[in-house]
Amino acid sequence: MNSEKPNSKRKLRSAEWFGIDGKHGFVPRSWMRSQGFSERLLDGRPVIGICNTWSELTNCNRNLRELAEHVKRGVLMAGGFPLEFPVTSLGEPFMRPTTMMFRNLLSMDVEETLRANPIDGVVLLAGCDKTTPALLMGAASCDLPTILVSSGPMLNGKFRGRQLGSGTDVFRLDDEYRTGKLSKKDLGEAEAAMSRSAGTCMTMGTASTMALIAEAMGVALPMNGSIPAPDSRRAVLAEMSGSRIVELVQQGVDLSQILTRGAFENAVKVNGAIGGSTNAVLHLLALAGRLGIEFSLDDWHELGRDVPCIVDLKPSGRFLMEDFFEAGGLPVVMERISEMLDLNATAIEGGTIGERISDAVGYDDEVIRPRDNPLTEQGGIIVLRGNLAPDGAIIKPSAASPELMKHRGKAVVFESAADLRERIDHPDLDVDKNSILVLKNSGPQGYPGMPEVGSMALPAKLLKQGVTDLVRISDARMSGTAFGTVVLHVAPESAIGGPLALVQNGDFITIDTDAQRLELEVDEAELAKRRTAFIPPQPAHSRGYGLLYTEHVQQADKGADFDFLVGKSGTPPSKVSF
Repeated sequence: MNSEKPNSKRKLRSAEWFGIDGKHGFVPRSWMRSQGFSERLLDGRPVIGICNTWSELTNCNRNLRELAEHVKRGVLMAGGFPLEFPVTSLGEPFMRPTTMMFRNLLSMDVEETLRANPIDGVVLLAGCDKTTPALLMGAASCDLPTILVSSGPMLNGKFRGRQLGSGTDVFRLDDEYRTGKLSKKDLGEAEAAMSRSAGTCMTMGTASTMALIAEAMGVALPMNGSIPAPDSRRAVLAEMSGSRIVELVQQGVDLSQILTRGAFENAVKVNGAIGGSTNAVLHLLALAGRLGIEFSLDDWHELGRDVPCIVDLKPSGRFLMEDFFEAGGLPVVMERISEMLDLNATAIEGGTIGERISDAVGYDDEVIRPRDNPLTEQGGIIVLRGNLAPDGAIIKPSAASPELMKHRGKAVVFESAADLRERIDHPDLDVDKNSILVLKNSGPQGYPGMPEVGSMALPAKLLKQGVTDLVRISDARMSGTAFGTVVLHVAPESAIGGPLALVQNGDFITIDTDAQRLELEVDEAELAKRRTAFIPPQPAHSRGYGLLYTEHVQQADKGADFDFLVGKSGTPPSKVSF
């Protein structure tokens, strides 16, 4: 441990607790010494919070308890005082109705813990999907020096000679099981083979996407997004992050100096190049709102429109995150699209993003493809508008079927996710290969929480006919591990009377991604009649957080954050509590 008291360019927040005379300093110091911390740790060195989302309810994050110890070692080596604290853990497989409902709650947990306590800088330990954006949103509201460390992807799944990707191959295995191609015993064996270690989904799901985006934005160290969770190099990255956060505090580098407009532009372009999750759209819109950065849904289209997808990873491609790491990781991707990036954006280790990626070397051109051999020419998110989505909807072209990107078909309407589950496999369902599945009441307010039900299961009778994709439209989200021609985040949502609420069985809908158009072919007079008859659904909650969420959540085109959390509030001097 460095016994020298580190220098700082500005007064430390923690000095308001530990650096004052009399009882107002005596009590905080005494309480820390009751834990066995020596007075050397209270002598004016930076206090570094280690924000931990570890939980046995969240497999993706279960290695974070160990990683926290490596962060602490790095903090101590650099002359800081590390203090670990828990916050809410969001795990996709277990939490109901959906983790998205609790993203904003976790962000509030982080924000208020940082603001209320003697913390000068923070290391965010993230993992499962909503954890990364929630931690960054909370930290952004306080604007302290911040570094993010991810739990890392789990090891590749392997089953009877084939690689299984978490999430992505669940959909494929389920289709095989529902059509009798896979037995229940086989399915059980596949379950055990798919998830072999701690860590996040090893496909390009939301967790991997957001970990890589954090790296691309410069708020995480190089290779943060791809080092596998069990790999010892992730522990080294955690230690390095612990040391670097102390330096950031000493240098007075706040989060807003890293998460600039240029960082957001880089994130959008990287998302296209990696075939990233559609959930990133919501999360970056919300994060920009916390920082007061002008950043809209249209930016996603304009900035990402011409970015090719060059990462051949499931669900868009063939490989998995372990392969991506061995191929050289995100620095290689960014170097190969470097002329599209803001290379002057700041990197958390010091210097610029351009300097970070200048010596990147690729080791497998099948996994990370050269620019002249992309997986798809268009990897960026496409924003659709029209009378069915006045405030916008999105589609992920790298996961869609090219032949369905311009399509006209009759709507098969489901009023809710429960209605979908009940009727999708009914033999009398009036559906064919040209139909368009429409799902209502699955948006931020309607579900509530905007669940990942947008990638609706295909009807069993069509699967048996060999149909592998249909156009699907909803105000819901889609798992980053899912695939198909799926239109998502329709805004305004159906539960508040958006046009999606007015769609009826048999209505013709046109999608044209080249023209960015999503149209319901029903005349305005008929729509006005249906609008008059519309009865909004009853709210799902009458108390507690559920009620708070329903009353204050914004629509998808705003990132589904709470209206009262938009804008940075900082960390003003605290009031003494005794």
